[in-house]
Amino acid sequence: MLLGCLSLATQIHGQEPQDKSDFQSLIDAITLLLNFEGFISIDCGMPEGYTARETYYSSDADFVTEGYTAGETYYSSDADFVNTGINSNISAEYKTGTLDPRLVSLRSFPQGNRTCYTLRPAQGKNNTYLIRASFLYGNYDGQKNPPKFDLYIGVNLWEKVAMSRMNITVTTEIMYESSTDYIHVCLLNTGAGTPFISALELKHLNGSIYKSESGCMAPIVRNYMGLPEVGVAVTDELGRSWSYYNMTISANIASTFPINSQSSNDYYLPLDIMKKGVKAVDYVGYNGSLIYVRDQGGVASNFYAYLHFCDVEQTQNDELREFNISLNYSPWLESIEPVYLKTTTVHKKILGAGSGAILLTFERTNRSTLPPILNALELYVEKELPQSPTVPEDVDAMVNISLTYGVKKNWQGDPCVPMDFSWDRVNCSYDGNNSPQVIGLNLSSSDLNGEIPPALSALKSLRYLDLSYNSLTGPVPEFLAQLPDLVILNLTNNDLTGSVPKALSEKSSLSLSLDGNPNLCQSDTCEQTKKKKKNLNTVIIVASVVLSVVLLSAIAILWSLKRRRHTVGRTLKSKNRRFTYSEVVTITNNFQKVIGKGGFGTVYLGYLEDGTEVAVKMLSRSSSQGSEQFWTEAELLTTVHHRNLASLIGYCDEGSNTALIYEYMANGNLQECLLDKNRAVLTREQRLQIAIDAAQALEYLHNGCKPPIIHRDIKTANILLTEKLQAKVADFGLSRIFPDEDGSHVSTAVVGTFGYLDPEYYITSRLTEKSDVYSFGVVLLELITGQPAIIKSEENTHIVQWVMPRIERGEISSIADPRLQGDFDSNSVWKMLETAIACVPSSPIQRLTMNQVLGELNECLEIYLASRGPLEIDEVNKSSSRIDYLCDPLDLESSMSGPQAR
Repeated sequence: MLLGCLSLATQIHGQEPQDKSDFQSLIDAITLLLNFEGFISIDCGMPEGYTARETYYSSDADFVTEGYTAGETYYSSDADFVNTGINSNISAEYKTGTLDPRLVSLRSFPQGNRTCYTLRPAQGKNNTYLIRASFLYGNYDGQKNPPKFDLYIGVNLWEKVAMSRMNITVTTEIMYESSTDYIHVCLLNTGAGTPFISALELKHLNGSIYKSESGCMAPIVRNYMGLPEVGVAVTDELGRSWSYYNMTISANIASTFPINSQSSNDYYLPLDIMKKGVKAVDYVGYNGSLIYVRDQGGVASNFYAYLHFCDVEQTQNDELREFNISLNYSPWLESIEPVYLKTTTVHKKILGAGSGAILLTFERTNRSTLPPILNALELYVEKELPQSPTVPEDVDAMVNISLTYGVKKNWQGDPCVPMDFSWDRVNCSYDGNNSPQVIGLNLSSSDLNGEIPPALSALKSLRYLDLSYNSLTGPVPEFLAQLPDLVILNLTNNDLTGSVPKALSEKSSLSLSLDGNPNLCQSDTCEQTKKKKKNLNTVIIVASVVLSVVLLSAIAILWSLKRRRHTVGRTLKSKNRRFTYSEVVTITNNFQKVIGKGGFGTVYLGYLEDGTEVAVKMLSRSSSQGSEQFWTEAELLTTVHHRNLASLIGYCDEGSNTALIYEYMANGNLQECLLDKNRAVLTREQRLQIAIDAAQALEYLHNGCKPPIIHRDIKTANILLTEKLQAKVADFGLSRIFPDEDGSHVSTAVVGTFGYLDPEYYITSRLTEKSDVYSFGVVLLELITGQPAIIKSEENTHIVQWVMPRIERGEISSIADPRLQGDFDSNSVWKMLETAIACVPSSPIQRLTMNQVLGELNECLEIYLASRGPLEIDEVNKSSSRIDYLCDPLDLESSMSGPQAR
């Protein structure tokens, strides 16, 4: 390799060495090439295979052959570091002659929310690297709108990137100590434009220099003190920019003699600026000190200062240059004694420098005969890395799985962190005290082939694994049985062969699915028995099954009759999944996150094995009243279905453990959205659509089910909102049906929520469909006004009482929610207000039906949208999405016959 490098360096140098100076230049060229092993320099957006005017030769196989040289740095395409994005060039008007060629091209990422470059330096983990990213917008997209986005190092924020003008280059760099063999540099879309990047560099730093306690720090300033160079700023071989600092009351010093470069290797200090410096001078009334001041604007952070000295004045034997350094007038560093023509660096942490300025004073000691000097100085701010990455073993395993299968999802960066940008179909556990771990992996229907990879064995916290509906071949590996927490394994519909390992099939805590593998024998030996014995066993098995069925049927009938006489029936006549209690524990991560509490018990956030978010409502064991309502809700939801009714996914009924599993509603309930001042304000259009969604659900219950169903507890807290703010009515524990289609009312105990109760129902106990209409009218008033049903005051005013006098005075501006800040059309608001008032008369006969309410609300939306300008509206004027499904009157009547008051 050395001979190859010598040949390559000779070609770069341009000639064979003729004398000592030429030989030294050749050695420097070889050193430069060898240093490339620690450098990764990427021109983002440069096409793969592109060759510029100046290229390195390909005679040495250890070096990449495509790219160009910029100064003394080799840049290559980013095609091997990222697998998404679009290559572009800046507009021609910004391609000036002095522009760094790396900034002409860029790569943008319009797709996805997170894109990561994966850097794998040869030195690996536990080393410190200088990492630099550059951005020049240059109106590459013709939009004349520079974007804003976040730049991450690993799982922590590095910089919020923002460009003030189209021709401004933004460059940011950090010193980063990597704990892994790879480093992810990620761009996150924050909704303020498409992220992009122009150049990315990584430089390995020797030894233990530039280390911080957090493992990351960013430069604040790099200053040199001697006579300024042309252009003032100096760029060194690491690409660092050094600016001139004019230190007052000082004299310039310099040397023409060469400096011992060996002493400067660790910090890669530019020798041309270390040949120069400043020294203190004596003036009348001044003690001959150097003063350096840097205003930090009151930022209470930790800083690191690196001070570089090289004495370029030759001293006599009886002379001594020694000085102390004070920080903000307090002793900080003592007895600094620079060496002639040799670089010395001292560094120290500055704790919590939040006073507004860092003031360093260089003062000679009592025994010093010469004044203090300073050649260069660096200040870094320590960057905290608060977010822990996923455990390294899990990351390595997921990367190996991704490479093995060539997964083309958003599998970039850390699998679990940041939480909002975790990998698709990967579920993780999040504990503030520990690093995240992968607990669920769903690769169903992902076109996988080959054998099940051994990398899965490293996912020690894996709880559920779904590899179904792929083309996996080979045996079922025994290492799957060694995953201690695995409770669900789905391998259905693959091409697996051989026999299932005994340790796996006998694992009692594991739910194992293997159907659809025709060449897989689901036993440990798969030995074939004799035909006669097989036939005999078949007869025995059939007889046993028949006898068992008869006995179980008899027991079931007796048990069913007994339970029908004494309790609410719990046999749900639907295809909803029945979960075991252990599955519920797994789904909720041992009931880790509470998302709500109600009359039945507590609601927890959960994740199914395919990654679907669910809400798990656990019945309180101390509530006999709640149990009846709990199963009333379950049985109703297994029978009626509508896109604006909360969907029941499954249930658990195991001993004293009872749970209902629903679809998860990301935006919580309507009450929270209206009253929580920290939530985003719902727009007028969103409020109208939510009202229409909820009205469609009630109209379906009243008219789409035979016999009709009355909800009995309509309120904003029981209207849930999806991620896209689609409203769904929930909580059917108090619901009742009419005994027949001609029934005018049902006499029943009064239940419901104060503030929403129909006054007629409250007084007479006569329940009708119009009772839901009254409650819904209160909900409409809440949507219009932003006020709760009962407005808290000395008199606790009901919202109907609050709004009526204002309607009589025509004060629409005082009725509409002030948080809308005028975002409403008065005609639409009046129409919606009239509809709400038509729902709340004391006499039920004077109220609208839900079908009429729905028609009125659709007209409100038409009026509002018309006020916003010409729009194409697909949903307006549609009738309710009624499902032609007849509810079983016997089942509903028997299961919902006697709810009691809460």
